[in-house]
Amino acid sequence: MRLDRAAAQRLAGQVPAPPVRTTTILQALHAQCIAAAKWIARQMEKRRGRLALLEMTDEQLKDIGLSRGQAYSEFRRR
Repeated sequence: MRLDRAAAQRLAGQVPAPPVRTTTILQALHAQCIAAAKWIARQMEKRRGRLALLEMTDEQLKDIGLSRGQAYSEFRRR
């Protein structure tokens, strides 16, 4: 495989390597932060729903087809 002239000069140390594109790195970091925030929001929503199950009366749980034990089991899930 032949190297082009610019690649050969870079390997020889005659031309500095191109700079790292910080915008791409920042965009990737931003996307990861957004994904983490969305994951945390989903986990918090699940927890609120599970807490709401525990606060329901037995009649309310019966209306949605759950027993007190099933509601407690759902609450204990991770």
